[in-house]
Amino acid sequence: MNAAIRAATRSALAKKFEMVGIIGGYQGILDKNFKPLKTSDMGNIIQRGGTILKTGRCPQFVDAKYRKIAAQNLKEQDISALICIGGDGSMRGALDLWDDHKIPSIGIPGSIDNDVFGTDFSIGFDTAVNTATDAIDKIRDTAFSHDRLFIVEVMGHETGHIALEVGLACGAEEIFIPENPVTVDDAIQHIKRSLERGKASSILVTAEGKKPGRAYDLAEAIRKKSGFDAKICILGHIQRGGSPTARDRVLASRMGATSIEALLRGNCTAMVGIQNGEMVLVPLKDVTTKKKKLNTNLIKLARVLST
Repeated sequence: MNAAIRAATRSALAKKFEMVGIIGGYQGILDKNFKPLKTSDMGNIIQRGGTILKTGRCPQFVDAKYRKIAAQNLKEQDISALICIGGDGSMRGALDLWDDHKIPSIGIPGSIDNDVFGTDFSIGFDTAVNTATDAIDKIRDTAFSHDRLFIVEVMGHETGHIALEVGLACGAEEIFIPENPVTVDDAIQHIKRSLERGKASSILVTAEGKKPGRAYDLAEAIRKKSGFDAKICILGHIQRGGSPTARDRVLASRMGATSIEALLRGNCTAMVGIQNGEMVLVPLKDVTTKKKKLNTNLIKLARVLST
């Protein structure tokens, strides 16, 4: 997110517009937690994970009376438009502000789950995938040395974008994701085929699902049905931090600069996305009502390569 903040701020200041940072997301608007941004504030942040403006959830924002307060606070600060970085919930908040109070907003997709409709990639996804891939590469050393079965759990509450990309990149024997249900019996058969080929270690990758800890349930089910003893590694929030990859920094920089261009062209309710390598503007109504689909070709490829 810092790379996007940096690009948007410096692009706006270069065009003689003032930029104000809102500390803590929508809650920051309600709390009047505003900070004027200067170009010097943007130094030495592009390589930092997270966001210098902080973030957080704001349950009150679903209530129209709090959005009215937010709109009043923005007008008091002479803030004429918003740039909103986040997932579909953040985009819904931006769309509601326009519908209720005609405050223009441009969204930038920031979600390591990569589940935001209208863009091939969200900020943070590539970094999360690379972090998880690096961890699994290290785990595989132990799996190989000790002839062990590992189940590695990555983030992904309702979607399996991270698990699929990581599983494919790491050569996982099986990938458990919501979009492509795999049974425990399927996984056991994959493990047995690996053993028959002389491969004594295996890596299974799973998305966390409804709550973290799904890997433990899978391990217990596999043990009961086959006797295989699986070791568990839950990567958790390690995927959400760390220095962003070059790909994420470039993507965020392009999106940040494009968000300013979009506002200056009069766009009021759109999200910046990337499709086939090009920057595009996607209506916030589509972003908030449509669901992004997983690339089924990658599912097929992962299955072929794991056999």
